[in-house]
Amino acid sequence: MTREMGNGEPEPEVRSNIPVRNPRTGGVDDWVQSPTVQELAQQCDRLRQAQQHWQAIGLASRIAVLQNWKQAIIQHREQLTQALVADTGRLSISILEIDSFLQSLDRWCKLAPELLQDIEKNTAIPFIRLQQTAVPYALVGIISPWNFPLLLSTIDLIPALLAGCAAIVKPSEITPRFMKPLMQTIASVPTLRDVLCYVNGNGKTGAELIEQVDLVCFTGSVATGRKVAEVAAKRLIPAFLELGGKDPAIVLEGADLDQATSALLWGSVVNTGQSCLSIERIYVAESSYAPFVEQLTEKARRLNLAFPHIDSGEIGPIIAERQAAILTEHLKDAYEKGAIAQCGGQVETLNGGLWCHPTVLTHVNHSMKVMMEETFGPVMPVMPFACLDEAVHLANDTQYGLSAAVFARSPAEAMAIAQQIDAGAISINDAALTAIVHEGEKNACKSSGLGGSRMGPAALQRFMRKKAFLIKTAPISDPWWF
Repeated sequence: MTREMGNGEPEPEVRSNIPVRNPRTGGVDDWVQSPTVQELAQQCDRLRQAQQHWQAIGLASRIAVLQNWKQAIIQHREQLTQALVADTGRLSISILEIDSFLQSLDRWCKLAPELLQDIEKNTAIPFIRLQQTAVPYALVGIISPWNFPLLLSTIDLIPALLAGCAAIVKPSEITPRFMKPLMQTIASVPTLRDVLCYVNGNGKTGAELIEQVDLVCFTGSVATGRKVAEVAAKRLIPAFLELGGKDPAIVLEGADLDQATSALLWGSVVNTGQSCLSIERIYVAESSYAPFVEQLTEKARRLNLAFPHIDSGEIGPIIAERQAAILTEHLKDAYEKGAIAQCGGQVETLNGGLWCHPTVLTHVNHSMKVMMEETFGPVMPVMPFACLDEAVHLANDTQYGLSAAVFARSPAEAMAIAQQIDAGAISINDAALTAIVHEGEKNACKSSGLGGSRMGPAALQRFMRKKAFLIKTAPISDPWWF
């Protein structure tokens, strides 16, 4: 794309230079360049052409290529780890991201042969037989967020590649450093490098990407997700959207409070609460409320910031500067309306980085932003309820419906409540299990998402267009002919 200069000559489009902030120091220590519209279009054309061969080589060959990629990841593991650490400012979760990615590669390679089989069967009409097959979308576009840079850029990518699609991925410009070592691994694997590409860029590049692909997967905010859905709808291409959450937890009378407080602490503050699957509000039966708050606060106080050294504690920095501003706004609004912090309670600036100790809030209600809007930080607002109907009402009083958790004396008692919660996945007597258990298919409710499940068999099958062959098997006159 070009613009006209004053003399009528076309002016070449200039690439955008994007500064990259270090979450531990707050300083800009890197820059990335986004592609021009023309460069992005050329890259997409290249991938689309190579996809035909990728589909033709068959599933067994695609599995072999991805296993070769796995070995390249293992060989470059240290470089990838250090890049993720620089992106996010935390170490243990970066190691977990790579482990989860490698496990996901193996899991999908094992499942794909069964899930991608053609089906042949009889129909209701005796002389008509059905042969069911599927063909991949040629080019999949993936736009991924900053909170789990590697994991969320590959969670849709792996099944798409196995299905036979080519893919182009635009991760967040906030955490782009991991791309360099990852692209080195891709470049080292013949065939894979022809059908997989990562590109830098901001929201403008993401918008341009949607115009070039045949299917889009987006993980991010509700506001941006709506824009993605609108563009995809105009182009009549599928859009799979994993959006925001305000996940509730309900703790019933008689639940094991030691287990509940430990699970909910982890589910609320892992990765500094920077996860769409984080528990962001907790409702506790009145009879258990005081001891629950006491135990949760005591356990939260034991966790330390990963400062001054990365292994000094469990809680890493707030990765995105704009997220720290949202967190500060939510806390300020809560305090002005009567909330009390039992521990933690504010965003701190340490050596230029932005940090927040695990924060337990009491005296909260649904007039507060911290109870109604996505906070995306290590904040645990706890509110009592008087009866089960009130608990369900409070849990469902939200625009979101991603996931939830219920704690009770028994799984059966918890299930009776869980069935009434408007959410795609509900953990029973544990929290945020969808972060580590990927077998269960789920669809988000309300504003938390759109499209097929990224978990379970559907996560692979959604990248295929189903095709039906209706075969007449007997030379007879059909009753519906003229």
